[in-house]
Amino acid sequence: MLSNFHFLVGKPHYESFTNACLEAEKSLVVSPATCAILTRRALELAVKWVYSFDSALKVPYQDNLSSLIHDNVFLSIIDEDLLPLLRYIVKLGNVAVHTNSMITREEAILSLHNLHQFVSWIDYCYSDEYTATDFDESLLPIGEEKRERPEELKDLYERLSSKDKRLEEMMKENEQLRALLTAKREANTKEYHFQVDELSEFETRKKYIDLDLKLAGWEFKKDVIVEYPVVGMPNQEGVGYVDYVLFGDNGKPLAVIEAKRTTADPNKGKQQAKLYADCIEKMHGQRPIIFYTNGFETYIWDDLNYPARRVSGFYNKEELSLLIDRRTMKKPLKNVQINDNITNRYYQKEAVLAVCDALEKKRRKALLVMATGSGKTRTAISIVDVLTRHNWVKNILFLADRKTLVTQAKNSFSHLLPNLTLCNLLDNKDNPEESRMVFSTYPTMMNAIDEAKRKDGKRLFTVGHFDLIIVDESHRSIYKKYRAIFDYFDAILLGLTATPKDEIDRNTYEVFDLENGVPTYAYELDQAVQDGYLVDYRTIETKLKFLEEGIHYDELSDEEKERYEETFDDEVGEDIDSAALNEWLFNDDTIDTVLRDLMEKGIRVEGGDKLGKTIIFAKNHRHAERIVERFDQLFPEYKGGFARVIDYSVNYYQTLIDDFSDRNKWPQIAVSVDMLDTGVDIPEVVNLVFFKKVRSKSKFWQMIGRGTRLCKDLFGVGQDKTHFLIFDYCGNFEFFRENPKGIEGKAVESLTERLFNAKVEIIKELQHLQYQEEEYIAHRNELIDEVLAEINKLNEENFRVRQHIQYVHKFKNWTKWDSLTAIDVNEIKEHISPLIVPLNDDELAKRFDLLMYTIELAKLQTKNATKPIRSVIRTAEALSKLGSIPQVMEQKYIIEKVQTEEFWSEADIFELEAVREALRDLVKFLEKETQKIYYTNFKDQILEVKENGPMFDVNDLKNYRKKVEHYLHEHRDQIAIYKLRNNKKLTVQDLKTLEDILWKELGTREDYEKEFGDTPITKLVRQIVGLDPQVANEAFSEFLSNERLNINQSRFVKLIIDYFVKNGVMDKKVLQEEPFKTVGSIVELFKDNMDDARKIISIIDEINKNSEDIVGA
Repeated sequence: MLSNFHFLVGKPHYESFTNACLEAEKSLVVSPATCAILTRRALELAVKWVYSFDSALKVPYQDNLSSLIHDNVFLSIIDEDLLPLLRYIVKLGNVAVHTNSMITREEAILSLHNLHQFVSWIDYCYSDEYTATDFDESLLPIGEEKRERPEELKDLYERLSSKDKRLEEMMKENEQLRALLTAKREANTKEYHFQVDELSEFETRKKYIDLDLKLAGWEFKKDVIVEYPVVGMPNQEGVGYVDYVLFGDNGKPLAVIEAKRTTADPNKGKQQAKLYADCIEKMHGQRPIIFYTNGFETYIWDDLNYPARRVSGFYNKEELSLLIDRRTMKKPLKNVQINDNITNRYYQKEAVLAVCDALEKKRRKALLVMATGSGKTRTAISIVDVLTRHNWVKNILFLADRKTLVTQAKNSFSHLLPNLTLCNLLDNKDNPEESRMVFSTYPTMMNAIDEAKRKDGKRLFTVGHFDLIIVDESHRSIYKKYRAIFDYFDAILLGLTATPKDEIDRNTYEVFDLENGVPTYAYELDQAVQDGYLVDYRTIETKLKFLEEGIHYDELSDEEKERYEETFDDEVGEDIDSAALNEWLFNDDTIDTVLRDLMEKGIRVEGGDKLGKTIIFAKNHRHAERIVERFDQLFPEYKGGFARVIDYSVNYYQTLIDDFSDRNKWPQIAVSVDMLDTGVDIPEVVNLVFFKKVRSKSKFWQMIGRGTRLCKDLFGVGQDKTHFLIFDYCGNFEFFRENPKGIEGKAVESLTERLFNAKVEIIKELQHLQYQEEEYIAHRNELIDEVLAEINKLNEENFRVRQHIQYVHKFKNWTKWDSLTAIDVNEIKEHISPLIVPLNDDELAKRFDLLMYTIELAKLQTKNATKPIRSVIRTAEALSKLGSIPQVMEQKYIIEKVQTEEFWSEADIFELEAVREALRDLVKFLEKETQKIYYTNFKDQILEVKENGPMFDVNDLKNYRKKVEHYLHEHRDQIAIYKLRNNKKLTVQDLKTLEDILWKELGTREDYEKEFGDTPITKLVRQIVGLDPQVANEAFSEFLSNERLNINQSRFVKLIIDYFVKNGVMDKKVLQEEPFKTVGSIVELFKDNMDDARKIISIIDEINKNSEDIVGA
């Protein structure tokens, strides 16, 4: 019988995989699942053959099939369009072996087709004579399909795998032929290009949607019917064919799926899917859930309950059945009974009812702002209790950013909801499959989504597994860093935070689909204090000279100068910045001053005999240790037990926390580093010492929250805790009075991301006309090959990769890199770079790569690169001292050359690349620079002491500035505001309208002048709403289209436009500041054409003037 693989027969080199290909094809008559397994095995043998005969390839750290096909060098050898085909074979084989899903004949045929493509490529590369052959389905055997049991298929797979030779053995056996066949591949691939067959739309559907359904546990022909006929469609025949209908165990339809081409907008199928659902409802008496998809983007529409929303995949059968059942099982949340044993305070009940009200209004997200100590966790428990009793939720996920918070939350839920089965994912003893509620940190859940399996081997945490996700301490950085979790699960989202509502980042409100500054419910510290549920605080804010100004040699006494000279190396210099204090310089007198203050002024208990429980927030572990050491020196009578370090570096730290939590035990002072800042509830705490700078608003309020809890009889019977003290030595309160929103930390790009992005930027810059020479084109192509290899390595079964699969496939295409746009680069940075798997490479080498790529990019963009160049020069100088190392000696010429100014002024990117390649593997020989630690005892000085009350005033949403900003942003289309935003002059009537709004509706003229001084109303409005981008571009249009401008002149004009869009008006002084300063001054940039400079200034003046001029005034 003829075979699609007959062309392999008789070619002795291919013996190791030829029979496997023939057997895989023959096995189609046995069963599609057997064919899928044997096709995967044939692929594995063929891939190993390539490794054993091609000298360009080395065995990766793992020699399983997935690792082999994703190896960088392998990917650079094969045709880029082959990788998705190989992945399909692997994925289908895995489904056959590890799941109970039925494999169809069509899927097995597609897998054979893909195998045919790969072995054809082998023949194209390594044979003396290659003739292209088409895959012919008519040659495939036909017989009655057999359904084999999963254990039989698994046994077959394991028996076949056990017979395979190890790859190292194969490589040794074929050592003599490796060079010959490698040369043949290189010659053959230069002569002509291997053409991979294009997949049809049907095959594309098989590739994406069918497999996604199988991974969700659906079985075709049993509970998935393809091309399902329906009657009642509004067409001439009255008939339609649904792409997929998913059925439940009772034979009732659970869902319809309308599939569109991958290039089409899935929303095109929305109405069609609804009509299908209408027909099926009439036919079966049950309305199905609606899905519509293009294979990349999938939407779910439960149109009896919610609008359509995007989801990351398909629900499994149990989850869809539950959605259908809830239509009748769900009880209204209008008049819920709240369990007083869980929450008995009025505001906690209001919070529960506010969430219920939001859910009844079809909202799927809620944000609760509740002061630390007011019972956020109890409120969340009460919400879970209500929603489970009313059949709104079954499975719940609780996420927190620290292990201790996860453990505490689980314990609280366990105590108050004892009948709810719980699992802490951090504890191997717990079983998540048998638990209704799962508790986890974010990183643990990121891993568990792909790795956690049910007993039957299927994925446990599917798209619809959780009905409710509770996020403890919701703020922007969490959602940015771990967004993949929230995009993956389709669940109601409940956020909890103690950060005052007016200071929560706008982006956090956007995550919850809420108006800025308006959470679902808020109960803040000032109200809690007023109600008597929390206590307020007083601050003692002390400025110490060294912490404010640093240490300066000239200001020391003669004796201290002598000690300064004895203590410090010359490189320290005569001036030490304040940032060094408690980082690498620990001054005893500074610490002693703080400790004496605390012991003298701190709140005391036991009739004043003992300092009350106190937390000192230290900068780092070494700082914490020094504080305790100094305390023991100053107060030896406490015998070393009164003050203790409590942080994650201490063994058995939980025992210390337990002792600190007991009012009858020591320690009284806990010196903490990032442990007691949040989540530890100790009512007895009456003193807090802020001995480190804090710039995150959320962290600042969490730290304050350590002291807010009530404590009965703390000072004796009937003498309760009324307030607590905060000692601030680092200007934190002063900072937050001036900067109410603080500075939230940005999500840091990984080294791998930055490297990948740098290569992409260089690829884009090398598109420029001036680089279209052979050498530059070749270098650009090399970089493209490198980034494509990284993209091709991505595991498409990983849930994060699947969320961005559209972009992964888009940028796998070599032709897409022919000419990258700015939009392309942004898409790559947003959707591809965060997914790139770190190379198993030396970190120092990669850091040096990034340094050199940064310089190369600056060279291409004609930007200044002084800082990275200095780093390279320092590296070369350090390597110069290691000449006895042979590898260093080999690069003597380059090491010496890069230390000269001439090199950097004249080097092109090829010389820079040569430096990168020569030195990247040498930096590992350099010792990592470590900052020397110093302990000193210079006399510090108290500059200022202020005692203040709490900062409640900055938390008030009703303040005038906020109301003005909110009104102007919400009423941009009001005629006067519209004119200012669009650079049009106002009339007298327009001005009067604005005065009435700002001086009557939103407040008084006195309020305005108190907040904004003598700023004209029209100018203020423009500053707040900005200038319309289109209008700003039109104002400078002659410069944007002016081909005479060089790249820096053009950038300068665009920066001006961006400034006007954001700020509305421009003080020309800013042109001498960043970001303009980096590009250059206007005089320098336009020195050859000052008319252009004058014209730019004239336009700036005109835009500013239009914000204040009144027509007819």
